[in-house]
Amino acid sequence: MEGNQSAKFWPIMIAIFVGAFLTALSTSTINVAVPVLMEHFHSDLSSIQWTLTGFLLATGTIAPLTGYLGERYSYKRLYLVCLCGFTLFSLLCALSWNTTSLVAFRTMQGVFSGLVMPTTMTMIFQIVPRNRQASALSLWSLSTMLGPAIGPTLAGVMIEHLSWHWLFLMNVPVGLVAIVLTVRLIPYFRLNVPKGFDLFGLITCIVGSLSLLIALSNGHEWGFASFKTIGLIAFGLLVLASFFWWEVRSRAPLLNVRVFLNKRFSLSLIVTSIVTMSLYSGAYLTPLFLQTILGETPLVTGLVLLPASLVMALLMPFVGRLYPKTGPMPLMIAGVLLVSFGTWMMSGLTLATTASYVMLWMIVRNVGISLSHMPSSNAGMEEIPREQSGYASSISNWVRNVMGAFSIALFTTIISSRTAVYREQLIEQQVDSKTIPHLSLLQAMNDVFLLAALIALIGLPICLMIRKRKTSLSEA
Repeated sequence: MEGNQSAKFWPIMIAIFVGAFLTALSTSTINVAVPVLMEHFHSDLSSIQWTLTGFLLATGTIAPLTGYLGERYSYKRLYLVCLCGFTLFSLLCALSWNTTSLVAFRTMQGVFSGLVMPTTMTMIFQIVPRNRQASALSLWSLSTMLGPAIGPTLAGVMIEHLSWHWLFLMNVPVGLVAIVLTVRLIPYFRLNVPKGFDLFGLITCIVGSLSLLIALSNGHEWGFASFKTIGLIAFGLLVLASFFWWEVRSRAPLLNVRVFLNKRFSLSLIVTSIVTMSLYSGAYLTPLFLQTILGETPLVTGLVLLPASLVMALLMPFVGRLYPKTGPMPLMIAGVLLVSFGTWMMSGLTLATTASYVMLWMIVRNVGISLSHMPSSNAGMEEIPREQSGYASSISNWVRNVMGAFSIALFTTIISSRTAVYREQLIEQQVDSKTIPHLSLLQAMNDVFLLAALIALIGLPICLMIRKRKTSLSEA
């Protein structure tokens, strides 16, 4: 069995790589297009940001279904359905006629994307032998990072020479290729058969997550001390607490939350979530700064971000080879420090900041993300039994994607509220009225970058607790 799996390592990883790359690509191409979409649909940032937030929330809230669906229909079949759905809604996104339709189709695109990531991760930990899982996860991480790496540049080219519609149309041929590869290269397998479907768990998971996100997204309009905001946050926390209470006691849980009892898994997931928040701060704010403040075109924005993104992607295989020798802790510590420092340097942006300055510190940030992303993911999953890997990967992707959605909502809220505060201050200081819009927005961005740098530092002491795992003879 092991020898047969080893022989099929590359065909399986090629099929996984293409599908994971396709869905990861869609998370970054839209970032560069935000100003363009605002102008095209005559909409504001709070509305257009839901093309990001809705997508991320969908990817997060649907992830808990992965374990049940994968065991019920097999992970190969689930992967195929996800690729078909993702490809279809990519086409519909390109045909959107207003902001509402784009957000709706984009959210549905996120539903299928949210199942792809945990499904492909689970296939790695169920099909690939233990001694090759670090290499496999490194390739998987490369596919999830290569999409964001070339996404901004590719989006810039598409917008500059074609139109924003091609950000979605280009997914169609790649999606068809991924479907064919999956049919031909990934074997059918199924380790468990689920005892039942946990409807209550699904409803409480979605309702709780949605409540918190809506409260965060609209807090700056309603007021964070308002009854509506506090009520939604309290309701969301209560519902999520009910979700965890139910999952622990259920005979057929939607998510086997007992995997949280594995200390290594829980600690690694915290670090992964922190790195995710830092990643989205740069991916979300940097294109906005380059286009809105510096006045760069989408193409130039993509070219500025390209070196940092390529460095991040190219380092992934190198990190995969280092991991078995060093273990997760040294790589994660170095990564968190670089992410925090690079993000802190981005908190000092001014109207005179050059594109080369942004490029330098984005490279530093992305080197840190490369060093910390795969080790934090693998460190948590490598101690989980194969039969529980579906639940563990579902939980991992659920938490990471919801944290990504929350971070976008939180950063948008901070930008909106702080921009208003700085605008009033600048008016009182009798600053030139022509510079007030850009200057107030810029200072708000700096606040968000500073917050993201501090969040990254929280992960440092946690990294110290995740040491190298002893390898058993059966895995050597």
